[in-house]
Amino acid sequence: MFIHPALRGLILTALVGRAVLAEGPKVQLGHTTLIGQEVTSLNQDFFGGIPFAEPPLGNLRLKPTVLKTNLDSPVFNATNFGFSCLQVGVPVAELSEDCLTINIFRPSGVTSKDSLPVMFWTYGGGFQEGSSATFNASAIVAQSVFRGTPIIYVNFNYRLGPLGFPQGQEAANRKALNLGLHDQIAALTWVQENIGAFGGDKSKVTVFGESAGAILTAIQFLNPSFSRFARAAIFESGSASSDLTFHPQRRQIDWDNFVAGVPGCAELSKTDNTFGCLQSVNTTAILEGLTIAQNEANEEFPWSPAIDGGGGFLPDYPSLLFAKGTFAKLPFISGTNLDEGTLFIPPTGNYTTEVISDMIIANFSPPVFPFVSEGQLQGAVTQLLDLYPDIPALGSPFNTGNDTFGLSPGYKRVSAMFGDLAFQAPRRLWIEAASKAGVKTFAYLFTQPQPTNPVFLGVSHGTEIVYVYGAPTDPTASDIALSTAMVDYWVSFATSLDPNDGKGSSRPTWEQYTPENRVVIQLNGDNLTSIPDDYRKPGIDFINSMPLTFHHRRSLESGQ
Repeated sequence: MFIHPALRGLILTALVGRAVLAEGPKVQLGHTTLIGQEVTSLNQDFFGGIPFAEPPLGNLRLKPTVLKTNLDSPVFNATNFGFSCLQVGVPVAELSEDCLTINIFRPSGVTSKDSLPVMFWTYGGGFQEGSSATFNASAIVAQSVFRGTPIIYVNFNYRLGPLGFPQGQEAANRKALNLGLHDQIAALTWVQENIGAFGGDKSKVTVFGESAGAILTAIQFLNPSFSRFARAAIFESGSASSDLTFHPQRRQIDWDNFVAGVPGCAELSKTDNTFGCLQSVNTTAILEGLTIAQNEANEEFPWSPAIDGGGGFLPDYPSLLFAKGTFAKLPFISGTNLDEGTLFIPPTGNYTTEVISDMIIANFSPPVFPFVSEGQLQGAVTQLLDLYPDIPALGSPFNTGNDTFGLSPGYKRVSAMFGDLAFQAPRRLWIEAASKAGVKTFAYLFTQPQPTNPVFLGVSHGTEIVYVYGAPTDPTASDIALSTAMVDYWVSFATSLDPNDGKGSSRPTWEQYTPENRVVIQLNGDNLTSIPDDYRKPGIDFINSMPLTFHHRRSLESGQ
């Protein structure tokens, strides 16, 4: 969902001094020779911008991904990332619908005879922004080599906004929902087919991602056969129920707004016959409609995975699938940041009890099941407000006392409530269900202070990413030590299915999460230790006692 600004400056900064193309590292992929880039300062190879699917243009626009495991030319220039998928806020010159590409970082000298574990990253961005080019994994790969457990890192692009997550009745009728999830599966299939040529082991893939990337990956975990593509996962600030799950008809208005904004197709808005026109227009028209729809949306994140029925990625509400035990029984790490909610609450609002109540009702009404009445929902909201009282010292950012930073006193209250509804409660619900089913699980809470953040954000959503990528902003000794430990934990888990392989930095044992030992590791450079998973237990227990009432959401729309 959030991409730390520091990462935007990391786009291939290690790839200075570009070598002549013919001198770059080479990989044979079918009949094509891929020529990559040497990261000379780190003794690594980079291969980027490799298509894993047919371009989703024309008749393939708004269709499930068409896998492309082989290239058409005898030589392919893989020295840089490809274009980003269509989104608002990125220069047009950096965007293309022909964006379904994959990228690889590996240690130099690795050949197809090697079998290194693979770490496969899915970026966040609220399902409407983000790019694989934002993430330079050189530090992760370098540390994996230094500790004696080398890995290969892979990331990819997936379609965003209405092209990746169409909404409405027509998309449901045409079985065109959740196209971004189709893209993720296609990229993972490409890895199964081709990673051996780069020296990777297709049987040792660990999928990991943050925010929307974690949510997409967690939704894949709802399919027990996902074990065909991965053997483990790491979820950073995202679970299958972190996003408020709806049938596609709920967001029909967003699809109508999109079509109405596309030149040449506007007259078809509010009909169930838009796809043909949308497949016929050019990319500029699509981008115009996307921009208009995003500006007119009542939600901050209107383009999200939708319930797609039997045989789909999201056949039912995640909490029901957890209760049935219908999920992949693969080892995983799942964690959250201390102040997940602050980034999503506008700091300028006047958050009285009435306003907060209206916001929650707007999000969770109508309830999932018709026998849950508005009165029952109102009663649940009243109980929730009682469990999150209007006391600034109890609010988020946590551990900041009664300071309200000049904002509405209710800001900290609603931030705490939203962070638990969208992130903390879903993480706890998911890991408890999995651990009860005998799955090997580990949990974390990232609490490292962020002095460069505005004080009212605290340890906000997304701030752990730069630590995972070995590049904390303005690092102190504490930040460097924590980042080193986190990379070691992540790589250790990817290579041994346990974060405690005893290699690399000296760090505390990360205890496994079990029904008898509900514990998280506190990721803090000055206090890296295990703590009980019981923070805000009354509120989170109440949320998780009725997950189909408080089915979870990433943003709170105004109740005004």
